[in-house]
Amino acid sequence: MSDQNSLQLAFKKYRTAFAATMVFSFFSNLLMFVGPIYMLQIYDRVLSSRNETTLIALSVIAVALLLSYGLLEYTRTRLLVRAGLQFDEVLANPVFHRVVKQSIMAPGSGAHVALSDIDKMREFMTGQGILSFFDAPWVPLFLALCFSFHPWLGAVATVGAVIIFGLALANEFSTRGALAEAGKAGQGASLFASATMQNAEVIRAMGMEKPLSDRWLTQHDEMLDQQARASGRGGAVVASSKFVRMSLQVAILGVGAYLAMLQQISPGIMIAASIVMGRALAPVEQAVQQWKGFVAARQSHKRVKQLFAAIPEDQERMQLPDPKGDIAVEALYAMAPGTRESILKNISFSVKAGEILAVIGPSGSGKSTLIRHLVGASVPASGAVRLDGTEMQHWDTEQVGRYVGYLPQDVKLFRGSVKENISRFQEGAADDDIVAASKLSGAHDMIQTLGQGYDSNVGEGGNSLSGGQKQRVGLARAVYREPSLIVLDEPNSNLDNHGEQALMNCIKELKAKGKTVVLVTHKTNLLAMSDKTLMLVDGTVEKFGNTKEMFQPKAQPNPADKPAAAAAGAPVVQMQKKPAPAPSGA
Repeated sequence: MSDQNSLQLAFKKYRTAFAATMVFSFFSNLLMFVGPIYMLQIYDRVLSSRNETTLIALSVIAVALLLSYGLLEYTRTRLLVRAGLQFDEVLANPVFHRVVKQSIMAPGSGAHVALSDIDKMREFMTGQGILSFFDAPWVPLFLALCFSFHPWLGAVATVGAVIIFGLALANEFSTRGALAEAGKAGQGASLFASATMQNAEVIRAMGMEKPLSDRWLTQHDEMLDQQARASGRGGAVVASSKFVRMSLQVAILGVGAYLAMLQQISPGIMIAASIVMGRALAPVEQAVQQWKGFVAARQSHKRVKQLFAAIPEDQERMQLPDPKGDIAVEALYAMAPGTRESILKNISFSVKAGEILAVIGPSGSGKSTLIRHLVGASVPASGAVRLDGTEMQHWDTEQVGRYVGYLPQDVKLFRGSVKENISRFQEGAADDDIVAASKLSGAHDMIQTLGQGYDSNVGEGGNSLSGGQKQRVGLARAVYREPSLIVLDEPNSNLDNHGEQALMNCIKELKAKGKTVVLVTHKTNLLAMSDKTLMLVDGTVEKFGNTKEMFQPKAQPNPADKPAAAAAGAPVVQMQKKPAPAPSGA
């Protein structure tokens, strides 16, 4: 299913259940009259006539109607729960997709919060909060019944409903700003803590725990202050509503007793009016109590809506012929996320299928940024990156993903087993393909030494493995099912001599199979394996060409020929017995 209108579709499905629930709510609220009518009949008929048969008949009818009421309540609750599941089913995958894209476009934006926002919206729409809103439209019906008993009784109930509703509005306006600030502060504290805990060993080793703890506490305390302010105001409103609610019970019984003394109503009507007013005020009071959940759900809806507005819809892409691995970069410009600062400027080069390209250059020259564009993880500010002539953004992401292997500089594995990570969590992945990828990357023997072999759990982020082990499993994941394009960013940064030799053998075998390999490296042994070299300096192409020609030592003339050469007007070439060293950073 296309997610083009997934947000609207999710609410459309919910609106269908919403309408059905409204119908059930109508009959459910009608059956709420059973209690006051039964009480009215008991006081005005049974007690005066002392007729046991009438009492039994009224009681049987009342119990039967209340049983129907219970079934209706159960049905509408189940209906909302099922609607909530459908809502989540329609929306979860498109939101996850957008969270991934937003996280790439704006790292550190906290886009993952939208995933919990879905839960907040669903919980409100399937819980008691929404049911109180369903019951609220029937409040006038109960107030009308109070008026039918006596105008004074109706006036007491109406004044009470207006006061409680006013308290609900006061709760909204007094807590809205504080809750919004608390949400922002809480999100900031959570993101800071999450990022900090990823470097827990650095914190412990370098004595940074206290200053970082103080910084987190500053944001955390700000959240608590705003929440306390909102809770204080909201608590005052809730306490006031309870006082009003109990005072109204006293008021309507007092007014009813006075009218009964004047013989304008019967004692039964007095009791029935008290019950009816309680039922009329219950949805309003519940709305006050559930207001915090309503505000949270509304804020979640706003964030999800903003996410859908910010992230463009993915167009359905036709299936293209399987790529061979030709790469062409045309006038590529790239900006730092959230800024107008250019990281890459007018980058152009091409690599044929089966060639190895080495990307070199000093730190901060834009190598990793270029790599992310080559695999389609980043969108160019202008220019294009083409795979087999088609821009990366024009490929179907699932199709092109099967033919691209990527090993980032900071290798992150996902919670699960080694084999799941190598197979990219594809269902039904063949064991033969997993073992073949491990052997190609040289990781098979290392994996066999783990506690449970391929079934070993790598832990959160791969923390159960060493840096070298993570890198070798990440390489096996990159070459799984031998993709056409393999992009490696500093693939040997955590490898020992044995692992580095396995990496070199892997690259040789990939080349022999006609695969395109792009690698960022600072090692001359890997550089020597490349067919072409791209040197980046300050985000621009400093040099690009055949590796051997680029670093071939210059020929030196015999010193005895120097005068003759000068006399003939030929350029003088300095003597050089050793090859020129590779550029800084290579």
